[in-house]
Amino acid sequence: QVDLVESGGGSVQAGGSLKLSCTASGLAYNRNCMGWFRQVPGKEREGVATIYTNFYDAGDADISTYYADSVKGRFTISRDNAETTVSLLMNSLKPEDTATYYCAAVGARLGDFCLSALSDHYAMRYWGTGTQVTVSS
Repeated sequence: QVDLVESGGGSVQAGGSLKLSCTASGLAYNRNCMGWFRQVPGKEREGVATIYTNFYDAGDADISTYYADSVKGRFTISRDNAETTVSLLMNSLKPEDTATYYCAAVGARLGDFCLSALSDHYAMRYWGTGTQVTVSS
């Protein structure tokens, strides 16, 4: 069983920063895609950023990151391999970033899968319960 637990949501004024974290347990894949998606009421869930990791036996990993155009240059996705924690640092926040943010994960053979998942959230298999981010103007 895979569990994803998000933390770090909250309220901030426009221009401010927040950091979201997602800790995964039970995600036993040598190659996987994890990421952050967001949703506002009445709209489709959209991809924000994804990160593809290919773990090697020596403990090293190849990592690739992908971003939605709307957050490029403002958001940074990263991971702590030892803790299987994926973080999303959000800078220069805008009111339109207000949404419920969800962490998601799936086993993935190739990084291209992680890129395509940005526009197809149905490709992700495991989901957290979401954390609210509110940006006021």
